[in-house]
Amino acid sequence: MSVDLGALGRETSWQGVRAAVGGLGVSGFAAADTLQHLGADVIVLDDGDGDTLREKATLLEILGVDVRLGPGSTATFPEGIDLFVTSPGWAPTTPMLADAAARGIPVWGEVELAWRLRGEGGAPWLAVTGTNGKTTTVQMLESILRAQGLNALAVGNVGTPVLEAVMNPEPFDVLAVELSSYQLHWSQSISARASAVLNLAPDHIDWHGGIDAYTADKGRIYQNTQVACVYNVEDPVTERLVEEADVIEGCRAIGFTLGIPAPGMIGLVDDAIADRAFIAGRVSSAAELGTIHDIGLDAHGDRDRVPAPHMVANALAAAALARAHGVEPRAVRDGLRAFTPDAHRIAEAGEVAGVRYVDDSKATNPHAAQASLRGFEHVVWIAGGLAKGATFDELVSGARDRLRGVVLIGADRALIAEALRRHAPDVPVVEVDSGETDPMDRVVEVAASLAQPGDTVLLAPGCASMDQFANYAARGDSFVAAVRRLRDRS
Repeated sequence: MSVDLGALGRETSWQGVRAAVGGLGVSGFAAADTLQHLGADVIVLDDGDGDTLREKATLLEILGVDVRLGPGSTATFPEGIDLFVTSPGWAPTTPMLADAAARGIPVWGEVELAWRLRGEGGAPWLAVTGTNGKTTTVQMLESILRAQGLNALAVGNVGTPVLEAVMNPEPFDVLAVELSSYQLHWSQSISARASAVLNLAPDHIDWHGGIDAYTADKGRIYQNTQVACVYNVEDPVTERLVEEADVIEGCRAIGFTLGIPAPGMIGLVDDAIADRAFIAGRVSSAAELGTIHDIGLDAHGDRDRVPAPHMVANALAAAALARAHGVEPRAVRDGLRAFTPDAHRIAEAGEVAGVRYVDDSKATNPHAAQASLRGFEHVVWIAGGLAKGATFDELVSGARDRLRGVVLIGADRALIAEALRRHAPDVPVVEVDSGETDPMDRVVEVAASLAQPGDTVLLAPGCASMDQFANYAARGDSFVAAVRRLRDRS
């Protein structure tokens, strides 16, 4: 290869570079647009052919990008390619990526491209990964950073492509970067100011080829971290990944815990968020960063309810990353107070006949559902959908004492039913026929019949939604609407 990619940046011309972009999703569009803007000769390849893709293709073609859509578009590797930028959804076993590797062509993700284009003096990154809680944590972090007066933005897997933020004409002071295991797999040179792995549980195993590969890709976030590697004290694997990482000299390991923090950690003392990591006298004292009651309003503006443990853990991780960046204690408190959770993440759906209804449709894997269930004492659990190869034995055995009853929906509900028979045989279980396109009215009625005053009916499916709904948001919206109709009838 005659092109020295390492010498190229945002201020240099990419003329003469022939780049292929695999996939025309959000990150693929951003990569193609940016590379064309820099002067590269760009080809986009995607086997899809829907209206949304066609609209994106038309925009890129106007700019001079060669877009190839439809079945068979990725069957033949283009000639003369110097760089391949891949979609996060393309697994390493994808033939075109294997072909690029065989030809010695560098394969980057959009995040790797973004890092290389940030330039000297670019906004530092505070990076977050984990099986669950990433989006909430970077949104909390963004709120804290803004409370400090910084021009900050949550980017990455959360929605706004990292590349779009990096190339923004008005530079940011700092970026809160959510990174998936897919994105990390294709990243080699990122050097975050501070980084965190929130937790680890089996997920996306089919993409990575095994739990060890998935874990290793998550751990890549710690490589070359400059100031602080933040780990979860309650999840020892995250600490091990810090120990194995090759970091910048002077970088510290900082734990977060729901218990009382030791020196070098952020944790809880009663209801107070206590910092024993970023103060001079951390051996014998702590700085208060706020309380757990400062952690965001729910959808109804209710601060009286104690936030679920995993929401507290997310806040502790966000606080640790912010403190590593020099944020003052006051800004941590004010930022957590200003944060409002996304819809469908432990969101109040209403109360009927003394029973609380909670929408956590975003809990799309067993680990997320398990974290959600831990936040409630007596639960009628609504679960099911597409399991994506997951198992539910550990979840059920840990939650059985909380379960008042279970309502199962979706294509893979039998997997959960079998786990319940093995580990919670005395818990009432009702299956709602998956033949019903939108079963939520029936589901909510059944859940209400199983619940007692003081209980919580919790939609935390532990599964993806696409067998019955467009996405998890549509599933959550359907649940909330069904609860509203139940309340109107009561």
